[in-house]
Amino acid sequence: MFFYELREGDDDIFADVILVREEEMDADSFFELVQEIRRQVQDSFTQQTLVEAIAEELERGYEFIPILDERLSASVNVSKTEDDNYLASIDSDDDDDPDGPDYRGIFVDFQPDGFRPN
Repeated sequence: MFFYELREGDDDIFADVILVREEEMDADSFFELVQEIRRQVQDSFTQQTLVEAIAEELERGYEFIPILDERLSASVNVSKTEDDNYLASIDSDDDDDPDGPDYRGIFVDFQPDGFRPN
């Protein structure tokens, strides 16, 4: 199995998709293929992110398997603190959102008032 990553974002929002493929594709060929698909879908995709749209096309026509949240069989929260270890819900029936739980995140550069870095 060979693993590939699609990354999208800037300093405020970041999305990525990991893909798996049984046959290896060299990095330059993968890049060119992604660029070709990006040009085709960038103005008309319906997925939440461009990388998800590209991953869907890679799955449909090039034998890649995107590792997406809806394909998870289990999710475990792991911590050094015993009470913070648990089997997380990935079942859409346990969530008010009919599309399933939302695992997206936003990174925020936060500096409280009066904070002065060294």
